[in-house]
Amino acid sequence: MVTTAPGIAPPAVAEARRIQAGLLDPHLLVRSLPDAFRKLNPFTLWHNPIMLTVEIGAGWTTVLAMVAPSWFAWLIVVWLWLTVLLANLAEAVAEGRGKAQAATLRRAKRETQARRLIGWQPGHTSQRWEIVPASALRRGDRVIVEAGDIIPGDGDVLEGVASVDESVITGESAPVIRESGGDRSAVTGGTKVLSDRIIVQITQLPGESFVDRMIALVEGANRQKTPNEIALNILLAALTLIFLLAVATLQPLAIYSKAVQPGIPDSLALTSAGVTGVVLVALLICLIPTTIGALLSAIGIAGMDRLVQRNVLAMSGRAVEAAGDVNTLLLDKTGTITLGNRVATEFLPGDGATAGEVADAAQLSSLADETPEGRSIVVLAKHAYELRARADGVAPQANFIPFSAQTRMSGVDLDSDGGTRRIRKGAASAVLAWVREHGGESTEDVDASVQRISADGGTALVVADCQDDRPARTLGVIHLKDVVKQGMRERFDAMRQMGIRTVMITGDNPLTAKAIANEAGVDDFLAEATPEDKIALIRREQEGGRLVAMTGDGTNDAPALAQADVGVAMNTGTSPAKEAANMVDLDSNPTKLIEIVEIGKQLLITRGALTTFSIANDIAKYFAIIPAMFAAVYPGLDALNVMRLTSPASAILSAVIFNALIIAVLIPLALRGVRYRPASAAQMLSRNLYRYGLGGIVAPFLGIKLIDLAVQFLPGMS
Repeated sequence: MVTTAPGIAPPAVAEARRIQAGLLDPHLLVRSLPDAFRKLNPFTLWHNPIMLTVEIGAGWTTVLAMVAPSWFAWLIVVWLWLTVLLANLAEAVAEGRGKAQAATLRRAKRETQARRLIGWQPGHTSQRWEIVPASALRRGDRVIVEAGDIIPGDGDVLEGVASVDESVITGESAPVIRESGGDRSAVTGGTKVLSDRIIVQITQLPGESFVDRMIALVEGANRQKTPNEIALNILLAALTLIFLLAVATLQPLAIYSKAVQPGIPDSLALTSAGVTGVVLVALLICLIPTTIGALLSAIGIAGMDRLVQRNVLAMSGRAVEAAGDVNTLLLDKTGTITLGNRVATEFLPGDGATAGEVADAAQLSSLADETPEGRSIVVLAKHAYELRARADGVAPQANFIPFSAQTRMSGVDLDSDGGTRRIRKGAASAVLAWVREHGGESTEDVDASVQRISADGGTALVVADCQDDRPARTLGVIHLKDVVKQGMRERFDAMRQMGIRTVMITGDNPLTAKAIANEAGVDDFLAEATPEDKIALIRREQEGGRLVAMTGDGTNDAPALAQADVGVAMNTGTSPAKEAANMVDLDSNPTKLIEIVEIGKQLLITRGALTTFSIANDIAKYFAIIPAMFAAVYPGLDALNVMRLTSPASAILSAVIFNALIIAVLIPLALRGVRYRPASAAQMLSRNLYRYGLGGIVAPFLGIKLIDLAVQFLPGMS
């Protein structure tokens, strides 16, 4: 249907809510439990060879227990199945938040109607359009969206400016401005236009919208194992194979020992037929690295979830892991290191003028200036020189001159009985040229102030005036300062401790850039940077074997974002920038890059700490169980039986129970992550070996002994 009548507003979408459930929230556990049982399917579990081995062992012991039932056999069966179930529960809980967030996004992704323009021409107020389903839109289509409408697909604003509610994506209720012709032109399908009217050009392919990708990623459907995770899986599989071969030799060894030593008494561990199958399986499960095997997937999923909780969308787990290995951070000055709005800090008079005269003229020329810099000048003059409530008295006689990129200055013409006074304020070169055009000259004091402010990293605005036909004169200089965000130096010091090099990128001149870099505490800076300069810098860093992370939001940032190992695009940025990056910050906060690196570090630290604990755990269990089992056969092993467990049966059952319980105890740590503290690699390794290596050795001795004291009273344990 083709029409020119007013369009219909598509149905409203449900409000998005950021999922804030606790790590072991009862509701989340209840929702995750069915998934844990579904993951018992061997075709689902095959990607985790360790837990698949545990499941096969649990199934085999179930058969053996049915053939030759006993308290010992059935208790082993129950705890082996619990081991698999707890491992699945860890992964299911980690996925739970993502699935809840995906459900919210699916509710937002309702089918909407779009008004697709026919024969669109820029600037034409009367356009023909047709109503089509949003799913029928193709890349390059143009749609018209008005107040109350849902944006039908991802795209860029071609015409107009509008206030947009993006809470369905970001979880933030405050609307944002989207407009054509800048770096805030990208809009996302499913968000709602609150005011005005825009024309959007669709940039997505069908089924590949931002919301579609976000749904797949947050619920883990597209999660691929990272290179480090794959390498660790291979190591764990190799250890499992080694222990499998070692345990397989125990039965022949037991048969041989019985044959050559007929006087050895029969026991649960050693019989005339050799070591029983239930014992062999239980021993294998206790010795293979089940702890890290059970928690490995949960650690990776939880790392991505921590980013989602901070409104960062990682396109892959590889990007999160790469963030933890980053060596160089490229940071934009404005908005990242500095607050972004320059603030007036002082008025410096020239020859023949006072600071009060400079403040008076600066405030008069800034009354109509709505920029943050202009407002700060008015505020400084008001507080420092008590120049208050002047706008009403000045406005009737004033002709304000707005700032423009061509003139690079603003001002005011004041008419009075004494004639016309013209005041100008702006960039030093522009105002000094205006002074010379009106017969005046700069003064040495003004020139010296401009040079000093530039050398200190500030921006100098010159104030001048001209009365009727008299020569113009420079009154003085306004010092605008880029305010470095509080705590940035400390954060950069922490980065330096981790071996991360920070580089500030700015379009300022080298003098200004150097001053701000020194104040902020960055390691290096790139002044007067162009897109080509950024790519060249990234490539130089990468040639040295370093991994580079950077942020960007404009189309000209897209090549550098694609080149960087970790590219973080702002959600307010253009579509090319978001497509080139491997992460998107939904809050559009450039400082978030530092948090992303910290989360990546935390992911790697958590994985390393729990791997250390797991391997140390298995070594300790080996020395705890084997002496108790074989001391009767080899009396020399009794010297290693420091735990003095009740019997071989209680030793094995206690170890199996401990093996399952330690997984449950470590689930919150795997989901929350090991606490991150800035330190060098050597310091982190030392701390992890001391805390998790030593802890992994001590915990099994204490845990198994305590469990043995309890299970010794069960039938068949003595």
